[in-house]
Amino acid sequence: MNQGCTAAEPYALRVLGDNMLPEFKDGQIIIVDPAYPPCHGAFVVVNYRGEYLFGQLLKEANRQWLHYLNNAQASVELLEPFEFKGVVIQRGGRRKDIKHYNYSV
Repeated sequence: MNQGCTAAEPYALRVLGDNMLPEFKDGQIIIVDPAYPPCHGAFVVVNYRGEYLFGQLLKEANRQWLHYLNNAQASVELLEPFEFKGVVIQRGGRRKDIKHYNYSV
């Protein structure tokens, strides 16, 4: 019997860089749920042009952007093809730094 993870199970990633400061620090662990539907304002992981990106999803009409919170890097308009890899549902760290995210879908 296979007891490994399935593609729909939440997984952990480490944040690299400071693009998402002040909400997410470099080195912080995030929990990503690939089954959670991406919605406006959600923090998401995207495979875009062969690169995995982490940012806040912004939607307007039929257009979508990946927004970086610290504004040091410009937002990226998501043009086809791209693939959502999951939505951030929790930020890890010391007990006082742990935060759960709930989004309206």
